[in-house]
Amino acid sequence: MPSSDLSPWLPVGILVLMAITFAVANTVLTLILGPRRDGTVKSRTYESGMEPVGTARKRFNVRFYIIAMTFLVFDVEVIFLYPWAATFSNIDPTAPHGPVFLFRVLFFMLTTVIAYVYAYRKGVFRFD
Repeated sequence: MPSSDLSPWLPVGILVLMAITFAVANTVLTLILGPRRDGTVKSRTYESGMEPVGTARKRFNVRFYIIAMTFLVFDVEVIFLYPWAATFSNIDPTAPHGPVFLFRVLFFMLTTVIAYVYAYRKGVFRFD
């Protein structure tokens, strides 16, 4: 029997097929054998044993959205600064790319500080 290019993937295909079969079988068995106890008590909202007050469709003030977006901007900044901080001790300052690397990061941080000052002057952090 000739070997095809897909023969190394046969175990992976069998595993995927078994996983799909297992998931579908569990879902079908749960629907067939599972208990059905529908009632008014089960269809009500439950929150820590207290009766819900008001509706779940309450509107939030837009300033919470602005705070969340500002947080994401500075959170992404930290994600970009982490690799630089992790490799900072390995950088040779006498190498030709050493100072360039440092100035690029300082420019990035300066841009972020300018964005922070801009957001502060716009009143993003004030809750009056």
